[in-house]
Amino acid sequence: MRIIAIDPGYERLGVAVIEKKDTKSKEELIFSECFFTDAKLPHSARLANIGIELDRVIEQYKPEALAVETLFFSKNTKTALKVAEARGVILHAGARKNLLIREFSPGEIKIAVTGHGKSDKAQVTAMVGRLIRISQPIKYDDEFDAIACGLTFFATYRPQGYPQK
Repeated sequence: MRIIAIDPGYERLGVAVIEKKDTKSKEELIFSECFFTDAKLPHSARLANIGIELDRVIEQYKPEALAVETLFFSKNTKTALKVAEARGVILHAGARKNLLIREFSPGEIKIAVTGHGKSDKAQVTAMVGRLIRISQPIKYDDEFDAIACGLTFFATYRPQGYPQK
């Protein structure tokens, strides 16, 4: 199964395409990138660019599912609203392509990747490097966060007919 996993953001968002060939194989990173939106553009154009980039990646890599981190509410309401709008664009892009969509909280991702819901970024990054085959350099934390979200998808996904224990 191939998925696209996203760490949502407004100024930048991490995107990863991850594949797991069967239940016994290790996940493999197929693509990873951090998308940046141009601060000089109007708000609507920045959101449109997020959608255009996601459409491009979905068309190129043909994932079956989309995993996205839920919004972490910070004290900066203005930033939280923009990230929420970016999440709307992300969910719309996945729904338009009929992808299976799963959303995970930051705590769920930390538990799935490190076993502890209060792990810091360094612990998550270290475990991501151990859990998935990465054959390309990762430049930004947002990419590691997207990969961690994708690993959470695979840790929790149970296809129909697959025995759940």
